[in-house]
Amino acid sequence: MLFLVFLSSGLFLGWSLGSNDAANIFGTAVGSRMVSFKRAAWIASIFVVLGAVFQGRGASETLSSLGSVDALAGAFTVSLCAAITVFLMTRSGLPVSTSQAVVGAIVGWTAFTGNQADYGVLTKIVSTWVTGPLLGMLFAALLYLLLRRSLTRMQIHVIKLDSIIRIGLVVAGAFGAYSLGANNIANVMGVFVASAPNIELNFGLFVLDGVQILFLIGGIAISVGIFTYSQRVMETVGRGILALTPEAALVVVLAQALVLFLFSSSSLSDSLNMLGLPSLPLVPVSSTQVVVGAVLGIGLVKGVNEIKGKTIGGIALGWIATPLVAGIFTYLGLFFVQNVFGLEVSKQLTQPEPSMVETQTLTRGIQNIDMIMPGLLILAALAIALLLFLFFRQKELRLKTENDLLMHQNQSYNSQKALNDLEINAIQLENTMLSNKLELKRQELNTLLMNISEQRTFLENISSQIKDLIGSEDIRMRDARLKQLSVLIKQKMSFTKELDEYYGQIEQVHRDFHIKLGNRFPELTENEKRLATLLRLNFSSKEISTFMNISPKSVEIARYRLRKKLDIKPGENLPQFLINL
Repeated sequence: MLFLVFLSSGLFLGWSLGSNDAANIFGTAVGSRMVSFKRAAWIASIFVVLGAVFQGRGASETLSSLGSVDALAGAFTVSLCAAITVFLMTRSGLPVSTSQAVVGAIVGWTAFTGNQADYGVLTKIVSTWVTGPLLGMLFAALLYLLLRRSLTRMQIHVIKLDSIIRIGLVVAGAFGAYSLGANNIANVMGVFVASAPNIELNFGLFVLDGVQILFLIGGIAISVGIFTYSQRVMETVGRGILALTPEAALVVVLAQALVLFLFSSSSLSDSLNMLGLPSLPLVPVSSTQVVVGAVLGIGLVKGVNEIKGKTIGGIALGWIATPLVAGIFTYLGLFFVQNVFGLEVSKQLTQPEPSMVETQTLTRGIQNIDMIMPGLLILAALAIALLLFLFFRQKELRLKTENDLLMHQNQSYNSQKALNDLEINAIQLENTMLSNKLELKRQELNTLLMNISEQRTFLENISSQIKDLIGSEDIRMRDARLKQLSVLIKQKMSFTKELDEYYGQIEQVHRDFHIKLGNRFPELTENEKRLATLLRLNFSSKEISTFMNISPKSVEIARYRLRKKLDIKPGENLPQFLINL
């Protein structure tokens, strides 16, 4: 339990590293909006843990050689002070180096306890603070030139290119996360290696010893930091130094991954030694410095004017201040832990400590725990949980699809119903109009029948009276009666009632014209308005004389007077004027 309490500072440092250094993996991809933060966080978390567990020994051994922190309280203080330094730098928005913070804290521990620091190892580590960015700059410049030339020759369509680059960013990010875990887990758990538990977990396919268990816990702490606090620093790296295109973002991530892999791969180092070639030291490298160097390399290729010097100056200041601040914090923290709490911060061993590998080899009494069955049960539980998740997810998607379909059908039904209502209203309106027309026609027919009946009665009466007068010997009485019949016939021939009804219908149809004419020429009489309406309908003077029951000559005189009142110029057509009106 005490070991877990002291280990908490290492977990805090792992959280700080994840918060800060995850930006070096996917910061350019997230900053250029090619990969979402959520997807980047998941990929980085998984591969950081894998790299830490299966390839974290090399850099951890080198860091332990710098100053072997041989007491749990001392390791706790060193890790805590480094974490506080990284956290404060992260809060300021600067992508600082966790490696520098840990190295500065270890140097502060050696200064306080009087232990001898291995300055050869310190020189190796400090040299990587220069060679790391330079290699990142070189790799990025070469990869960027190669990629740009390849894209120019291949002439890939922009949509396909976008898809390819997105896949490339994910693959390069996964490689970078693996390399980050392999190289930088030494910063998180390196000071606790000497106190690692003497156990082995046998999972059948692989075995995890105490150191790897520490690395697993540290990798999980890094993953938590990635999810909870890394987005802000990703934005700083992705867009604060140089505005990167998606192609440049891919190059930066790949260059950073290659450099970290070179400084953490034991197998690659052994292969180079077997070939008689010099190998790079297995030391924790600042991924931040490598990424900044890679971004600068692209900036130099594209043009120095594009580099934002103010941001570079702030980052450089953070690199210088980080180890100094971490060392001072550690010195003061050790003094406080030793003198206030009375905890042992160093065992002051007189004999040199064996290396990590030798320690693990010579350790006796290692407890071997068979994790095959528990591992299978855990995998089965995870598989069942995944299947349940997929089942309920599929069910949720199906329900969502069905709801969308029902909503679409409901919208279609409502639209169809509204359309049907419009059609019904249109049909009802049309039926109403037809009914009105039929009623009008019925009334016209009734009127016509009544007129016919009235005319028939009138003519029968005239015919009967003429029969009575035929053969009459009283010539004077006969002539008087014929004159009366002639006047009666003339009166009947005026058709005043029928003409009034007919004109009333015309006036109803052309009501707008009648109103407009009255508004514009209020001095017109009703007969003049009637004449204007008949002229607008292009009736002849003879037809107008019949309608108005006047002579054709009177019609011409009325036309002349109407032209005067309408102020129509000579030569201008009166009916056309009325039509245009």
